[in-house]
Amino acid sequence: MTTQPSKTLETFDNPQPGRDYHIHMEIPEFTCLCPKTGQPDFATLILDYIADRKCVELKSLKLYIWSFRNEGHFHEDVTNRVLDDLVAATQPRFMRLTAKFYVRGGIFTNVVAEHRKPGWQPAPLVELTQFQAQSNTRG
Repeated sequence: MTTQPSKTLETFDNPQPGRDYHIHMEIPEFTCLCPKTGQPDFATLILDYIADRKCVELKSLKLYIWSFRNEGHFHEDVTNRVLDDLVAATQPRFMRLTAKFYVRGGIFTNVVAEHRKPGWQPAPLVELTQFQAQSNTRG
């Protein structure tokens, strides 16, 4: 069992490659170092993607994210690097990575980077009526 950071992203076959479905992940424990000061930067990464043939395996993603802990990166650079590595591993139809960095010097930084597979067109979004949750259920 690996318990060390790793730059290796593992994948598995998309169980429903004929369908566009949204995969949403929130990674609240991302850390790297400020390349100017050496101080830690903390962020929540939000990964949204529509897989093509491959999905990212969660434990390898955790170890990959952990691998940045002692590396110096500007927010813009590390967000795009993580996106590029995930795209290289999974070749998704669509992927968006949002990095929400915690306040630093009184400034919150959010970086959003996207990839869209050439020629891929998403199906139109269907808007459904929102119903109030019943008192005996959680919604």
